[in-house]
Order: sequence, then C-alpha cells, then structure tokens
Amino acid sequence: MKKRPPRTSIRAVRDPVNPWPLRTCVLRLFVAGASVRSHQAILRVRELCANELKGQCALEVIDIYQQPGLARDSQILATPTLIREFPRPIRRLIGNLTNQAQLLAGLDLGSVREAALR
Repeated sequence: MKKRPPRTSIRAVRDPVNPWPLRTCVLRLFVAGASVRSHQAILRVRELCANELKGQCALEVIDIYQQPGLARDSQILATPTLIREFPRPIRRLIGNLTNQAQLLAGLDLGSVREAALR
C-alpha cells in the first residue's frame, strides 16, 4: 500500500505577509441576525465593493448569532460593524453604513479605490 503525501491546507500555504494576494482589500461585516438593519448594511457594503472598489474587495459577512466565537475574538460590541482586515492597519466602522463617502473615508479605502480604477 502506497503512502499518500501529507495534505497541506490553504492556510499553511498562504503568505504570512500578504494572506490575500489576489485581493486589494479584505472586509468583514458583523451583523446581528436577519433584521432589516442587518440586511441594509449587507446591501450597502456589497454595493460599495461592486461599484467603488470594482471587485477588488473580498467581503465576509458574519452573523454574530451563528458565529459568536468570531464576534468575541474580533471584540465586537455593537452591530453592524465593518472591519477592514487588509491592508493593514485594521480599521473599524460601527453603526450607520448608509453613506458611501463616509465608508470610503472611515475605512481609508481611497488608495484601494484608486488601484481598482487602474
């Protein structure tokens, strides 16, 4: 019987300096359940990623009721909370996510937007 080579996970292969090499920006949106406010926050951030960042953004939506461990690890105190994980430094926006200009400025996504337009 042949021995199989050990499997390597995606996490083991990732570059520790740039864990998301194909994306310019990585965002995490924490919401609380399927409320109207959560739905609006998801729509606004997806719209931001599609229109302003031209798909150069990876978005992860996390429901704190379904994944409380992630919320605890990220120190989420209120929802909706939008976190820019990459590029560093980490930026956080809490609360009203309706104004696109404030989202870009608050998350300091101007340079990411310029890269997406090239």
